[in-house]
Amino acid sequence: MNEAQNHPLYSTDRENLDRLIGLDAPGPFDFVELARLLIRYQEFEGAEDLNSDMDKLLKKWSIDRAQLEGITRKIWSEGFRPSTSPIP
Repeated sequence: MNEAQNHPLYSTDRENLDRLIGLDAPGPFDFVELARLLIRYQEFEGAEDLNSDMDKLLKKWSIDRAQLEGITRKIWSEGFRPSTSPIP
């Protein structure tokens, strides 16, 4: 039987996700951040609250995962780099 795991970056990721949840108009950094979190937790056995909140956030922003992927591909292709983004 699989037991839920604790991710070592859970508390930092929780803070980042809480910040994203508070946004009504996400910017490029915010889309990239959500995509990063979705990738990190997609196969993770645990952190169900994060996965649930990420799904709710996609609905709030009126996009699905495929649309988010397209948005972030465009952002990256236009020269986005995390070091050029403001730290929230």
